[in-house]
Amino acid sequence: MDNFSNNCHNCAHKMEIKVMKCPNCDLEISGNIELPRLAQLDPQSRKFIELFVLSGGSLKEVGKILDLSYPTVRNRLDSIIESLKQLNEEKKVKREEIIKQLEAGVISSSEALQLLNKLN
Repeated sequence: MDNFSNNCHNCAHKMEIKVMKCPNCDLEISGNIELPRLAQLDPQSRKFIELFVLSGGSLKEVGKILDLSYPTVRNRLDSIIESLKQLNEEKKVKREEIIKQLEAGVISSSEALQLLNKLN
């Protein structure tokens, strides 16, 4: 799963998960299933975060392992932080759009609630 990508390898559009299934009891959950934010990062960023956690949160240790300077490692972490903030911002924009649709009467309150719950 190291090379797992959220984007289609054919057209680069964001992929969706529709079904999750237990291989033991065959329980199946279907619908629009969103990946956790860390899983939405690119493979290189996920590997960096894993290394960072396994290094006890030490950027110096990460730098030693990757043979990179502290400022370079810090810049990579800052870039990942910005990516995670961007994912938060995208959700915020989607929430605002749903509320605007509700206020304009385009969708009902139950539809808005359903859409908002899908974002969480």
